[in-house]
Amino acid sequence: MPPQLRPVSESDQQPAPPTLPHSLEAEQALLGALMIDNRLVEDVQMRLKPVHFFEPLHAKLYERILTLTDKTMIASPITLHSAFAGDEGLKEAGGPAYLVGLTEAVGPVFAASEYARHIYDLAMLRELARVGREMASTALDPSCGRDPAEQVEDAEMALFRVAEAGEIAGSVKSFREAGALAIRMAEIAHKSGGGLSGVTTGLDALNHKIGGLHRSDLVILAGRPAMGKTALATNIAFSAARRAILDGWTEKTADSYGGPGAAVAFFSLEMSAEQLAARILAEQSNISGERLRKGEISHAEFRDLARAAQELHDLPLLIDDTPALTIAALRTRARRLKRQKKIGMVVIDYLQLLQGSQRNASSGDNRVAEVSEITRGLKNLAKELNVPVLALSQLSRAVEQREDKRPQLADLRESGTIEQDADIVLFVYREEYYHAQKKPEDGSEKFDKWLEKATRIDGRAEVIVGKQRHGSTGAVPLMFHKATTKFSDIAEGDGWQPDTYE
Repeated sequence: MPPQLRPVSESDQQPAPPTLPHSLEAEQALLGALMIDNRLVEDVQMRLKPVHFFEPLHAKLYERILTLTDKTMIASPITLHSAFAGDEGLKEAGGPAYLVGLTEAVGPVFAASEYARHIYDLAMLRELARVGREMASTALDPSCGRDPAEQVEDAEMALFRVAEAGEIAGSVKSFREAGALAIRMAEIAHKSGGGLSGVTTGLDALNHKIGGLHRSDLVILAGRPAMGKTALATNIAFSAARRAILDGWTEKTADSYGGPGAAVAFFSLEMSAEQLAARILAEQSNISGERLRKGEISHAEFRDLARAAQELHDLPLLIDDTPALTIAALRTRARRLKRQKKIGMVVIDYLQLLQGSQRNASSGDNRVAEVSEITRGLKNLAKELNVPVLALSQLSRAVEQREDKRPQLADLRESGTIEQDADIVLFVYREEYYHAQKKPEDGSEKFDKWLEKATRIDGRAEVIVGKQRHGSTGAVPLMFHKATTKFSDIAEGDGWQPDTYE
């Protein structure tokens, strides 16, 4: 049996009349479930607010649970009792025993979302009843002296507000609202000098091709090992974060900021945070990453490194290197970072290291179905947070079997719905990597031809836009600096194009 709630003290806000729709059992079950598994908070807090609880004590307990979990602290009967040590309402309800009883009498924990929905629906019914009472009271009061037509209009507005409160924010937009957003995107692109309406990649040629990384888009960045996927992803993440700082972005001004920069959450499932940070420092200090790892740097280079670290001290680039994340856990962490740190972009390195739900794993579904679940989850995350999600992906070995090693959409490993869910698919390709493997014997005629081409394509790279909902496909020529793992634009007047390869 769930714990019996005792009457609250006079100092607390008086609950609504008992005839109004409510369910103390649902409120108790939800609070108990949240204390048992704090991660469930992320599933309910977007819609359910403390004001939706019928019992004032429950509202205060729920609010405290939100506060604790928002600070990544544990919300349990012990921590809640400490926070409510002097609360008369909790004392009258039974004190610590009441909190413990909530966790002991809870139903299935996985039904927390259903409890929350039931509590929310009852709150809407109570609000509807309140509006009805006010409407009836005004209509039956002859002394109000208001025109009946005005009363009808007020009643319609009041009912509309109740209906509007039950809608999920952002789910439906009029053409006027959608059009205004489209004009805003065009304005941002125009102010940036043209060609950039999303978050910058830091590469002018790529920005010009795709218009930056658009909010709510899922962007897949794929390539075979050693092509530079992670290097390009860190380049993009750094450029977006640095642009935000240069534009004067802060967490306080993030909601009104509409520029091409962004605070970035980088989920690295393969490399540690220290390794990623070392890469970025190597890029910005122009020191070889290999020499940096070995400590083979001069005093002058060490000063350059320290200077670069100091300049990047306040960079809004957050790295989460937790291994073996599930898609559900990643979405939970991303939501929290959006709320707490105002992130405007998410990077995942890489997609195949994410795990699907426990349901899929236990039912023996194949890996393609699991990856499909992951890509759908990432696309939903991009739309929910209204940020671009850049997910790195491996390619199948089929690339190695072809004479032309340029990747294609069909090469996406365990593709499932990767191609379908992605708004943009980018492939990183470096011809010089494969050409080096074909090196003939030194001194032969073939060697001279090989060397001539090797010299011509040295440091050359391309990002192939394999799919783009918003524009055309094709190759973007870039330079790749192997020592510092840094991509850059082709120098003006270079004239090199990927299509000139033989």
